[in-house]
Amino acid sequence: MEKQDIKSMTQEELRAFLVSLGEKPFRTAQIYQWMHEKLASSFDDMTNLSKALRQKLQDACEYVSLEKVRVQISQIDGTRKYLFRLADGNVIESVLMRYKHGNSVCISSQVGCRMGCRFCASTLDGLERNLRPSEMLDQIYQIQRDTGERVSNVVVMGSGEPLDNYDNLIRFIHLLTEEGGLHISQRNVTVSTCGLVPKIRELADQGLTITLALSLHAPNDEVRKSLMPIARTYALKDVLAACHYYFEKTGRRMTFEYSLVQGVNDNLDEARELAALIQDQHGHVNLIPVNPIKERSYVQSGRKAIEAFKGCLESKGINVTIRREMGRDIDGACGQLRKSRRKKVRQSNESIRTDGYRKNA
Repeated sequence: MEKQDIKSMTQEELRAFLVSLGEKPFRTAQIYQWMHEKLASSFDDMTNLSKALRQKLQDACEYVSLEKVRVQISQIDGTRKYLFRLADGNVIESVLMRYKHGNSVCISSQVGCRMGCRFCASTLDGLERNLRPSEMLDQIYQIQRDTGERVSNVVVMGSGEPLDNYDNLIRFIHLLTEEGGLHISQRNVTVSTCGLVPKIRELADQGLTITLALSLHAPNDEVRKSLMPIARTYALKDVLAACHYYFEKTGRRMTFEYSLVQGVNDNLDEARELAALIQDQHGHVNLIPVNPIKERSYVQSGRKAIEAFKGCLESKGINVTIRREMGRDIDGACGQLRKSRRKKVRQSNESIRTDGYRKNA
């Protein structure tokens, strides 16, 4: 019989599951608290459960607990970038960023990504698989256990397209924000999307109060298609109509992410075009100096160009922020740490094969 992913269960599902094992319903609150509040690393940590019950759970369930492979700590701002190994050997990355308002964790929603955005390292090797709710949650749990500090904000903006893993994302949000676990406010959760129009509309109808961030990155379809393959499927007018629908249904203002790439999307004509494009939207623009990656030729816009772009938007009445660069000295861009790890593993395997060939020659 296939083992159950107990950490991905809701409280109602866990109660029904325990009853099916012949256990009393009151065990539900105990086990749920151990998993989602006390952040137990295994069933053995659940010391107020009998040894027999722990063994029963061990036999019937998979207990997701990510393995910490590597932690990079920025010497600039203390940002911590984590590389975690999953049970199947795949690796994912997460980032802890410390702000005055609290600790924010950026998590991955997929192993790799199939969206193909040209400036993003996480898409270079394509999509391996979706992450389960338990695997998304445990990125936060492991970081909180490692630092001993509470996480107050969660950003689903790491490797992967969250809305391409829609059902697992929704379950993750409920487990993260409802009573019995970390109980983080939905208003402190941000989900980023490259613009999957049907899923944006579906998310709007969920009744959640999370923030939605659109990876916009261009003021028109032509430039956007050169940066983001998804733009060939969904035109900007349809993407922005879905964003407007999201605001109407939730009352939550949008964030429009705009990565500035020198000579590609950063001139003042494009700033004016962007202002006209979103002037009727309810939200603000977050300008992001693009993080260079070795496999692409894109260069970050200069500080003067960034400030000029910002000033132009502000002169048109657009609310603008410039994202503070965090962890630039530690493979800061999405997918860079995972990419570096995969490259080292491949080089190691090739070295082993070469040595084996020489010995047999």
